[in-house]
Formats: sequence, C-alpha cells, structure tokens
Amino acid sequence: MPIWGPTFAEMRDPARLPESFRRLALIASHQAPLDPVNLFNITWKLADGTVNGFLFPKALTGVDANILVMSGQHFPTGSHKVGAAYSIALEHQLAGHIEAGRHTLVFPSTGNFGIGGSWVGPRLGYRSLVVLPAEMSAERFEKIRGYGADVIATPGCESNVKEIYDEVKRLRGVPENRILNQFEEMGNYRFHCAVTAPAAAELAKQYGDGKVDAFVSAMGSSGTIGAGDVLKATQGTFIVGLEPVQCPTLYNAGFGGHRIEGIGDKHVTWVHNVMNMDAMMCIDDEACLRGLEVVQQGALWWCEATGADPAEGRALVGRFGVSGICNVLGAIKTAKYLGLGKGANIVTMATDAFDRYPSVLAKRPGFDRDRALRDLEVFHGAGLDWIQEGTRETRRRWHNQKYFTWVEQQGKSVDELRALDDQSFWAAERAKADDMDRALLAVRPPLAALT
Repeated sequence: MPIWGPTFAEMRDPARLPESFRRLALIASHQAPLDPVNLFNITWKLADGTVNGFLFPKALTGVDANILVMSGQHFPTGSHKVGAAYSIALEHQLAGHIEAGRHTLVFPSTGNFGIGGSWVGPRLGYRSLVVLPAEMSAERFEKIRGYGADVIATPGCESNVKEIYDEVKRLRGVPENRILNQFEEMGNYRFHCAVTAPAAAELAKQYGDGKVDAFVSAMGSSGTIGAGDVLKATQGTFIVGLEPVQCPTLYNAGFGGHRIEGIGDKHVTWVHNVMNMDAMMCIDDEACLRGLEVVQQGALWWCEATGADPAEGRALVGRFGVSGICNVLGAIKTAKYLGLGKGANIVTMATDAFDRYPSVLAKRPGFDRDRALRDLEVFHGAGLDWIQEGTRETRRRWHNQKYFTWVEQQGKSVDELRALDDQSFWAAERAKADDMDRALLAVRPPLAALT
C-alpha cells in the first residue's frame, strides 16, 4: 500500500491537519525522526504556527532595511530542500510513475536535495540513491547514509553538475531506477510557489512596511527563487538571484569551481524562470566563509565591537551554512543597490545550518578576535560590484543559455525551450499545485489510518 504525505495546502498551513494528528507528528520530530509521519513536518511553520524566520542583526548588516531570514533548520532533514524532494516524489507517485518496493529513486544533487531525497525515499517506502560530487562536505555524505540511502560520488566539486548528469545517464539504463532531477522537475518549482512564497509573505507582515520588497536567493536548482514569482505577482517584489564570483554562469556565461555548497552549478536550470528575474549578483566564496566564521565563532567579539546585545550574536550560532551567509551578503547588496531604507523588507533564507559544515571551518584554523573584527568588513563593506540588471536583452541571454544543457545534452526540444519564455507557462505550472492536492486527497486514506 503506498505511503502518502501532506498536500501543498497542509505544508503551507499545518493547522489544516487534525489537531491530534499534528501533535503526533510534532512528537515524532523529536522522538522518532525516521517515522513516515514526519512527512507532515515538511513546513516552514513552527509548532506555535509562526514562520521559522528572524530579523538578521542590523549591527552586522550596516543597512537600515530589514533583512529577514527564513530558516530551513527545523525541516525534517535540517534543510527546506526536503520539501522539493517530497513534492517531486509525490507527483510521480500520483502519476503512477513510481511504485514503492519496486523502484529506486535516484536524486542527482550537490547537497541538500540529495539529503532530502535520502530521507524522503525510505519514508515513502523506496530505496534512495543519491549522486553527489565527491568534494562536498563530509557531513553531507554522513547524513545521506544515516537516512538509509546509498550514494555515488562523482568527480569534482559544487560546479561539476555535468559529471552528475553523466552518471545519471548510466543509471537510467537500470530498469528499476527512476530519476528525480531537481534541476528540471516542476514539482520543485511548485513547492516553493505554493509553500515558500506564502511563508515569506507571512514573515514580512511582522516587520516594516509589511510586504516583501525584495526576494533574494542563491541559485542551485533554482527552485527556491521560484517563490519570487508569486511574490512579484502579488506584491511587486524585486527578484534577485545570486551565484559565486568564481562560477558566474548567468552573469557572463562563466565557469569554475567554488566553495559555496548548494549553489552555482555551471548551468541554467530548466525550472528557473529567468525571464522574470530582475537582477543577478555574484558573491565571493571567500567572503561567505569569512562571514560564516564571524557568525559561528565570533559572536562575543562582533557584539562587543558594534554594541549589539550579546543575545543577538548567540542567537545566530548554529543557524547558518555557507549558502545562508551568501544570501545575507546578497541581501545587503540588494538594499544598497535599490536604496532600500528603514521599513523596507528583504527576505532571504538560510537553506541549512552549521551542522553540515564543521569540517569546512576545520580547514581554516587561527580564527581569533583580530580576524573577527577585520572580517566584519565582509558584511559592512558589501559593495555594488558584480551586479547585472535583468534587462530584456539580458533575460533573453539567460534563457538562451538553457539550450546547451537541456536541448543539446538532455533531450529537450527547441519548442519546449521556447515555451519557457512565456509567463503564462509558469502561471499554469503554479496552478497545478491545487490539482495535485485534489488528486492526493482522492487517494490518501484518512489521516487516522496513517498513524
């Protein structure tokens, strides 16, 4: 019998669940984290019904605008990418493309999506196989195996997605394998439109002008930045994408390796609505690592130097990974670029937390007070370099870059590619979330039977 999880509406608002069932799921999150009932903990909402997010200290940002950080730390795997992994698997299960006990789910990833897939597959009754670059953090591999999945390490680092695709092509030849590719699956986009965007809007209501003036997200699979489409349609939000200076793929068709795990994958993903992105900014990977050191190890020193309440510094410890710091730096640049002042809200996110990066900072010994104070400049000195406006011509170039991966290498047609430059295509994809919910409710047993 198939295992079924939550609808998009229930992930968006767990209060829709029967109170007793919601309580059971919350208890399982602490006492039985591998129980399938934890599928119902895939949500941005905390137990009290509030969005898991916070105001990043202005003593660190140096700007008047509010930088609001949504935290993926309390999702079942410690990252919101588990939501995309679940949504993609759910849609395939509803369509009858996958069958528990028969098929192996293959998750190509550079990190958090693979971890999400390693957790989701077994919870739904499948074997999971994750394809991941060999140079990702040791903690990532440990988590994948800890959730009961197998992993294949491909050559290279964060940017080596081509090598992942080469391995996936081989795995397609195994009859029981089913590839769930976050880079092309619209379930990824739908999760963020249906679940992440409303959470961002709800968080912003508590601050400043009450709306999301700008939405900033680094791009890995580019699912998360899809939330900006909904926010732009409803609030006029300015959408900013981020990638590494060391791998400026959209910025100037560049390439290269970098150390911001989870972003900058050296290709333009199929699920990225580039024709709706307002600006592209590049962030230095070294700045991200220095910023993570300040936040994780220098709380006492930076609070002392800026006059901030030490409680603000302590509250950040453990809450960020490298890409989260990248997002904050991009949000600071956005505030300066747009001239956003007091009362304006910029929403971004900490995709994961520090628990998967100790080995990264262990390679950077010698952090002390002098270095912490010197590295405050990473935040305060974020400049207006490496910024590209999303003009009509620039967006067209971003769009056309998809051709080389998706048509030449992955078998998409030119007509399919051309369809992506029409905003009605993306609106139709967003609308399918309600169709998925109706289909799920038609086959899912009563929740009492799922316990």
